[in-house]
Amino acid sequence: MFLSKRNRPKRNRSTAERGAAESRWRLPKLPKIDANRAGSALALAVALPALLWVTVRALDRPVQFVDVQGKFQRVSPVQVEQVVAPFGTSGFISVDLDKVKRSVAALPWVDRVRVERAWPNGLRVVVTEHTPAARWGESGLLNTRGELFLTDVRNVPEELPRLNGPLGTETEVAKLYLATYPRLLSVGMALTNVTLDPRGAWDLGLAHGVDVRLGRQDVQGRLERFISVASPVVAPRLNEINYIDMRYSNGFAIGWTPVAARPAVTKEESTPDA
Repeated sequence: MFLSKRNRPKRNRSTAERGAAESRWRLPKLPKIDANRAGSALALAVALPALLWVTVRALDRPVQFVDVQGKFQRVSPVQVEQVVAPFGTSGFISVDLDKVKRSVAALPWVDRVRVERAWPNGLRVVVTEHTPAARWGESGLLNTRGELFLTDVRNVPEELPRLNGPLGTETEVAKLYLATYPRLLSVGMALTNVTLDPRGAWDLGLAHGVDVRLGRQDVQGRLERFISVASPVVAPRLNEINYIDMRYSNGFAIGWTPVAARPAVTKEESTPDA
């Protein structure tokens, strides 16, 4: 005779089965805490920050000296020391090196600055000056990266080339000058100035006061044509020429000095382009 699941008598679990079930739900035993070790670790955790604070306080003495280094022509070490002097009240550790760097970099003619701590209580300041590469307008100076670093110079070196253009075009004008100067020198002409006018037209100035008019359109193409085609004609006679106009599609025009009174070089169009 079979009993249904519903009518089957309940089977009592044995003691072993109940023990096994209970063991499955029993929490694991926690390891015993060594009170002595815990106390030592806590004391160490408190002591280390305190020791670090005491060490920093001992090292953070006021700045006592400034070691100024660099090759100086326009900037003097005394100027640098005067700028750094207000930071002397700061500590050797807490002094703001970036702020010192910005203060020194604000000096005229200073290009780059490196500031570091000098043991045991000083600062080392290494200064690199700007190298002037060209004049900008009447009283500005550009460095070798084509950056305008001074705008009001009393004594502008006359031997530097003169570059002109609207504000913000310094790098563009300097780039054309640096790319063109050696190429013209190789064909016997010295480039003395480059001008970009507000309309976007380019002019090159050569030695002897000769003006090369490139205009606004196809400036690089006209420059290439001047170097390859016009330079053999004009290079030997620069002292007889006022200007060379490259604003023609396939030719150029020469404006001679009154003494030379030469006819213009043949060109296909009578009116130049922009």
